[in-house]
Amino acid sequence: MPRTSRIVVSGYPHHIIQRGHNRQAVFLADGDYRHYLKNLREWKDAYGCRIYAYCLMTNHVHLIIDPGEDERNLAYLMKRVSGRHTRYVNRLEGRTGSLWEGRFKSSLISADEYLLACCRYVELNPVRAGIVADPADYRWSSYGVKIGNRQEEWLDDDPCYLGLADSEKERAEIYAAWVKGTIAAEEWELIRTSLQRGQLTGSPRFVEEMEKKLERRLEPRGPGRPRKVGK
Repeated sequence: MPRTSRIVVSGYPHHIIQRGHNRQAVFLADGDYRHYLKNLREWKDAYGCRIYAYCLMTNHVHLIIDPGEDERNLAYLMKRVSGRHTRYVNRLEGRTGSLWEGRFKSSLISADEYLLACCRYVELNPVRAGIVADPADYRWSSYGVKIGNRQEEWLDDDPCYLGLADSEKERAEIYAAWVKGTIAAEEWELIRTSLQRGQLTGSPRFVEEMEKKLERRLEPRGPGRPRKVGK
């Protein structure tokens, strides 16, 4: 089957997933996770991208990235980071060949409707996988930063998160309560399906807006927006 072109738009957040080849592990030790994050930080600065959320799992990564002023920066960033990590792992294991499963998958996000929901989806990965019961207990995601447990100055605060409250402490408390609250099954399914199919994560109105902007036909997504934080 021919590859479909990714829908990438400058100035908008995108949900990214990249898996290890044949679901093989890409992180085996703490140093592997640190190496990946070091390169993510370096190249996001080099290309002017913003990172709103991340979760590094044993055999895949989830990222929320805004490519900034040039949509091509998303692919440039992922190529640099994944390439460096491949060389790092191959050198440690004395091997050659591909570490990652071909192309990364991405979904353009309607920020007002789904950015916070996608961040929650990303940061709850270890809970869904049964690794931890509380996302705060997982070291390799952005959740600990969002709730004030640790600092990572390179991680960007998305405008939706900043809009939760005026103070850092109150924002952290509201976000933590929201992440652990009830989540509609429809929200999970929309985010998951949009990512796997490379479709937009947003309402039909958002799809229409992007069709006009991009001057191309896009497949519509789900029925509407998730419930607001605190509602």
